Amino acid sequence: MQRTFLWLTAVTIAAGPVAAHHSAKIFEPEASLTLAGTVTEFDWANPHTYIHIEARDDAGELVAWEIETDALPILIRSGWTSESLQPGDRILVRARPDRNRQRNHALLVSLEKDDGTVMSARSYFLSKAAESDALASAADLSGRWELRFEDYDRYYAAWADVELTDAGRAGSASYDVRTDSPAAQCVAAPLPSILVAPYLNEIEIAGDVIYIRNERFNAERVVYMDGRGHPEGGERTNLGHSIGHWDGDTLVVDTALFADHRAPISGQQGNEGVPAGAQKRVIERYRLSDDGTHISIGFEVEDPEFLAEPFRGDVRWYYSPHFEMRGFGCNAENSQRYTLQ
Repeated sequence: MQRTFLWLTAVTIAAGPVAAHHSAKIFEPEASLTLAGTVTEFDWANPHTYIHIEARDDAGELVAWEIETDALPILIRSGWTSESLQPGDRILVRARPDRNRQRNHALLVSLEKDDGTVMSARSYFLSKAAESDALASAADLSGRWELRFEDYDRYYAAWADVELTDAGRAGSASYDVRTDSPAAQCVAAPLPSILVAPYLNEIEIAGDVIYIRNERFNAERVVYMDGRGHPEGGERTNLGHSIGHWDGDTLVVDTALFADHRAPISGQQGNEGVPAGAQKRVIERYRLSDDGTHISIGFEVEDPEFLAEPFRGDVRWYYSPHFEMRGFGCNAENSQRYTLQ
């Protein structure tokens, strides 16, 4: 690896969703940086792991770079461990640069070690096992589930087309991801974005209660199935108050009483920073496929203060009993890096 670093633009790179960090807005999605350098530190942490390297610039001077990548559950399922990189390792990095070129900071796409090993985050997605006969089959909704690869981008593309109210447009216009991002304050994504958080999900059916969990920030939703309604004047929380019922073989979940949220949907392809308020309500419909390999989830979001029309969509979760729910706590200092400047 004798190359110094160079910039490439208008490239396409085969990789999974990488925008679940601070925001896609921080990094240049159509630019790629290639760095040949030496590892100085490997910061194995949640919610972002950092690889520190030194690489020579075109003048031959050593330059320190900080390469950001995913949370530990995603890296572990992609074959990484805390020992994957050691100080002194020579690596070739491909990454998406920070829009602020004054920072030597980039988002990892992939890296290659001296022995030819290629490593990337999110390399375990089900897009690698598209054949239905290779997928496990569930008997009901309970178990561990993984987001379908392509639904991540579909979701954000659909959100970008939703018509906003004046208040919604004003909120979006005033939003600055570096200072306003709730995720940087360790606040989990509420509905509907939690449905496309690219982490493992788990459903537990326990009598009159169903638990729906997502690894990121150890989020857990409680769905009450005993016929109760939403409490009058009840507490408003980040994940809301959920009640459910069965409509034939479909689980219908009605969630209200959401706390105010500065940006419940990150808006990576448009409509960034639209707030959510007290009138927000979400209906979800979960149905197991006939072959038991996946759950189809339809959702509808109403929030008349900020949305001029409902936001509707659907996602698919695949049965993944071979994966372990790892979850993670959020390190606030780690999470706030590059968001408060």
